[in-house]
Amino acid sequence: MTEAVEATPYRVLARKYRPTDFSTLIGQDALVRTLTNAIGSGRLAHAFVLTGVRGVGKTTTARIIARALNCVGPDGQGGPTIEPCGVCEHCRAIAEDRHVDILEMDAASRTGVNDIREIIEGVRYRPTSARFKVYIIDEVHMLSTAAFNALLKTLEEPPEHVKFVFATTEIRKIPITVLSRCQRFDLRRVEASVLAAHFAGIAEKEGAEIEPEALALIARAADGSVRDGLSLLDQAISHGAGKVGQAQVRDMLGLADRVRVFDLFEVVMKGQIAPALDLLAEQYALGADPAVVLQDLLELTHWLTRLKLAPDAEFGNIAEAERVRGGEMAKGLGMAHLARAWQMLLKGLQETRSAPHPLQAAEMALVRLAYAADLPTPAEAIEQMRNQPPAPRGPSGGGGGGGAPIPSGADRVATQMIPSGGGGGGPAMSAAALQLAPAPVAQTVALPVMPASFAEVAQLFSERREGTLAVALRRQVNLVRFEAGRIELRPHANAPSDLLPKVSRLLTEWTGRRWTVTVNATDPAEATLSEQEAQAETRRREDAANHPLIKAVMQTFPGAIIEAVRDIAADEPEEAELAFDSDLTPADEEA
Repeated sequence: MTEAVEATPYRVLARKYRPTDFSTLIGQDALVRTLTNAIGSGRLAHAFVLTGVRGVGKTTTARIIARALNCVGPDGQGGPTIEPCGVCEHCRAIAEDRHVDILEMDAASRTGVNDIREIIEGVRYRPTSARFKVYIIDEVHMLSTAAFNALLKTLEEPPEHVKFVFATTEIRKIPITVLSRCQRFDLRRVEASVLAAHFAGIAEKEGAEIEPEALALIARAADGSVRDGLSLLDQAISHGAGKVGQAQVRDMLGLADRVRVFDLFEVVMKGQIAPALDLLAEQYALGADPAVVLQDLLELTHWLTRLKLAPDAEFGNIAEAERVRGGEMAKGLGMAHLARAWQMLLKGLQETRSAPHPLQAAEMALVRLAYAADLPTPAEAIEQMRNQPPAPRGPSGGGGGGGAPIPSGADRVATQMIPSGGGGGGPAMSAAALQLAPAPVAQTVALPVMPASFAEVAQLFSERREGTLAVALRRQVNLVRFEAGRIELRPHANAPSDLLPKVSRLLTEWTGRRWTVTVNATDPAEATLSEQEAQAETRRREDAANHPLIKAVMQTFPGAIIEAVRDIAADEPEEAELAFDSDLTPADEEA
């Protein structure tokens, strides 16, 4: 029996259950549908690029494409097919990595232009036995710039018998000149529910008993990667000796208990610091990573937020007990509290990952969150200030008669020592003589004036001595839409690049209300303020020129022109004030 075990070495689950055709490739329906239609219609690209996170099946898909292109069927007469037979010579040789026409290269270790030169020289020769010579280049983004440039011409016009399949996790590092010559497929992260079902089938084939909750934990930890999930499943089966429970998986992954995460979040949001620190210390003693605990709290915050906004939505593998408890917690928490918890936990997670003592950083994050949990939101604070009753007036603390009443302040409290009403001795101090110091009488503060038009906005910038911005608003932008708190503009090419954010910031600062200033390049726009003023001045001149009195003056003085038209103020004498510019002589003026 020992010899048999040594003769058949163990194969890890990630290799043992690697897909061999598109029917066993999970979670990539869009890719399978596109390739099915392409092979069925004979519209095969000469180059493919497969991108996605680690473990979703990029290299596996490349090998399946090579098999699909070269399969000849059991009778040896078939053509390219979406369902490789798996029994013909080419299918078996590709599955065993020994086909001479399927060349696989790891660009992480062969990055130079000389490696690509070998491919370019081999492209000229026809395949030995297969229908297509397929070049599979894994981690193609690791190639050097010179290697990419050397590959461009061959990649654009390869021979009919050559196909390229590239795989990468960093699609942005590939030059756009290469991407434009390839048919791109984005392999999606596999959903946790699909992974859990897939792992359940594999566990059954392996004869292992795994609880559904344990499979859900493994699927979540895999983060959409089939290979990572299979590695964790392999480890869990070994850890539990064929029978795996939820607690075992949590211990293996270093996760906090899900119920304890709910308890921790609940006591923190109630502001109970001591129980929160005790729960964190308990999870830390059981092997949970403090950063993972905060990450679980972040996930719970996100899930509660979604549950509050969309209570009827589907949330995947969530236990019914967690759904019921989460629904109750979501009802008791406001959106402002959840948003604040998210921001503080996210900041705490970053500090925990970089801190020399992660547990201390995690404790400080929980302390901050607990202290901030019962603070009112800005809207609640403003509402409380509005609803606060007037401060009562207390009696005077003088010794003889009744003095003026002393107003008591609720915002600032101080004490002052007031002498007793005795005769000639020094000022005797007693507890009864302590009085609240009068707070300053609240004065009505005038709210800033809100601009009612874009012209008033420009005038406000002039009054605040923001000359550059005022000129830009008058001459270098066209107004598209204006309403209180929102302005849509169409800047000119010569407008300052930071004009809009500066206008938004200063308006918000001056008016006490948030202003949003955005670009709108599609809707109709008005003329600039300077152009509008020029048009208005032109109309005033035309109206003045059409006045009978002005016509008579202009006819009397042929060389005169209208220099300016000014309105007469209401308190000034009703005299028309016109300025002329002419070439008349003094004698003509006397006449």
